[in-house]
Amino acid sequence: MQDLSITLIQSNLHWENSVANLAMFEEKIWKIGQTTDVIVLPEMFSTGFSMNASALAEVMNQQTFKWMKQMANQTGALVIGSFIAKENGSFFNRLLWMQPGGDFKTYDKKHLFRMGEENTVYSSGKNKLVANWRGWNICPMVCYDLRFPVWSRNTWNKDQNQMEYDLLIYVANWPEARVTAWDALLRARAIENLSYAVGVNRVGKDGKDIPYNGHSAIISPKGETLYSAEETEAIKSITLDGKQLKDYRSKFPAYLDADGFRIN
Repeated sequence: MQDLSITLIQSNLHWENSVANLAMFEEKIWKIGQTTDVIVLPEMFSTGFSMNASALAEVMNQQTFKWMKQMANQTGALVIGSFIAKENGSFFNRLLWMQPGGDFKTYDKKHLFRMGEENTVYSSGKNKLVANWRGWNICPMVCYDLRFPVWSRNTWNKDQNQMEYDLLIYVANWPEARVTAWDALLRARAIENLSYAVGVNRVGKDGKDIPYNGHSAIISPKGETLYSAEETEAIKSITLDGKQLKDYRSKFPAYLDADGFRIN
């Protein structure tokens, strides 16, 4: 397993203004200033966490999709973020996994934030996404999914002699009022799954005057904080050590004692 360079972009967002957000993030991506393997943007990075899906939703291969394809091609990196998607008359909080060359995958947010009435506007996703990028198996999820450990459970594949994934990523619009839970749960997901865990949140206030204070972070499989952003905008690249991950799993194979279960 080689090392993997990952870049987090923690930013304020222009409320319900995709043109302004895409232009802003393009500038931030060019400020990375180094080669990176993965670029992670917040949840609904092109609009903010809006329930105005009927006015903001895009079908696939429109503005946000094409923009992410362009960014992936220009940087040579995998680009990950979620946007408001429309498909067959339904709306989804859809995470887009965009590789250079245009190959892509999607994950529709499973757990919809009912306290913000997300469940009344969007349809829930049914399938977990785990995909390989540059030798790493990566599992990307969205915000409220962080609270549900069964959905993110990392399992041991006996046939392949490896864990299901090596890196767990959460893109989020997680409010300041509950940031203590964000910090604790992100660390817990890393520890219990013997995986690196990355969370990318936003800062600033949204159109409903709800404040967000970031705390984007990278956590090691041991629960160590490798990086934690302050409450301001930030662009941070860090290299994840593949050998350390493999060695730790070999020395501390807690996954071999995990309880078996099946998600219905």
